[in-house]
Amino acid sequence: MKKLSLVVPAAAVLCLVGGALPSGSADKPKVSAGNGTLIIGAYPKQFWIIDEASEKIIGTIPYASGIPRRTTLSRDGKRFYTVEAAMEKVEILDIAARKTIDTFTLSEGNRKVRIRGLEPDPLHRFVVMVTASATKLVDRFEIGSPTLVQYDLREHKIVRTIPWPNGEERQFANIMFSPDGKLMYLFTDQDVLIYETNTFTQVDKWELSRPIEEGFGRLEFGSRDVLNDDPGFYTGLFNVSDPVQHRRMMGIGRVNLAAKTVDFYTLGPSNPVSFTMAPGRKVGYGLYEDIGRYEFWKFDLENRKLAGRTEFKGRPRMGLKTSSNGKVLYIYVAGNTIDLYDAESYQYLRTITLDGDMTTDLFVFPGQAGKTSNE
Repeated sequence: MKKLSLVVPAAAVLCLVGGALPSGSADKPKVSAGNGTLIIGAYPKQFWIIDEASEKIIGTIPYASGIPRRTTLSRDGKRFYTVEAAMEKVEILDIAARKTIDTFTLSEGNRKVRIRGLEPDPLHRFVVMVTASATKLVDRFEIGSPTLVQYDLREHKIVRTIPWPNGEERQFANIMFSPDGKLMYLFTDQDVLIYETNTFTQVDKWELSRPIEEGFGRLEFGSRDVLNDDPGFYTGLFNVSDPVQHRRMMGIGRVNLAAKTVDFYTLGPSNPVSFTMAPGRKVGYGLYEDIGRYEFWKFDLENRKLAGRTEFKGRPRMGLKTSSNGKVLYIYVAGNTIDLYDAESYQYLRTITLDGDMTTDLFVFPGQAGKTSNE
């Protein structure tokens, strides 16, 4: 009589004995982050281009000015305006062509001009910058005041100094342009000042210092997500203090700059939380960071509520972005690794390792930005 042999799959044996498949098993489907492109600046002098589907580095964008540091994405998503680490040079990069199309500096001779902030015009005609100079004299350094300037990209020169509101100098400026580039919005501690961009004359003022409803304090602008927001809108976390009890509360605000309206709702007591939106703007995420305690926060933007907070093992310094399909959360900043977490369970998935330490923000593009046709 022949003996019969029975082959039982390992998964079935584990189920029979009440076990579970080990984490990272081949039978567990891989959570895909999407089919977009990740781009991030890194040492020594380039941007890494990462294919989101394969999670592999597929190319670089050279950066000739040194170490890329402070990078602003143009409104059309086609150019990077990057200030190098010493804050003296600006290099403009064509993302699709992977090359530099312009560079400029305001430093000359013994006068060094550092660029503290930069916002490009949506039509690529000029940039508005906050600058500060330091002139080396025989016996001392002469430090200039922070200045708000318009720099013409065709003429390669400063064409205008924009006066500070009420003559009050600022180290930084929070600036947005209207989608057509005809208006500039300057966010102050109290109000939003509106300038036309031909002569940069103030043409209007939105008094956000006034409460949006009775018994409410003024809104304080906080963290926002530029890449996933609609043009002309400012969506992010806002803080507010009620004028009676002086309790600081936080909430989500969506500001329509053209209509000068605010849709705001509170979430609870104010906390130091970042903010980023998933594609589609139905869900948002944030990072709560305290010494020894790190949490993912989830914001249900459709139902206007905090959907939950989950503690996880984070890093001392972190940035957060969502993948192009919204299913994966990227944790980056400090070092040469990008950690991937499941956006539903917050479980650690895997790590992308770069060939150099990161120096700029992480940009997540939904399409083939920076990729060549044969990739």
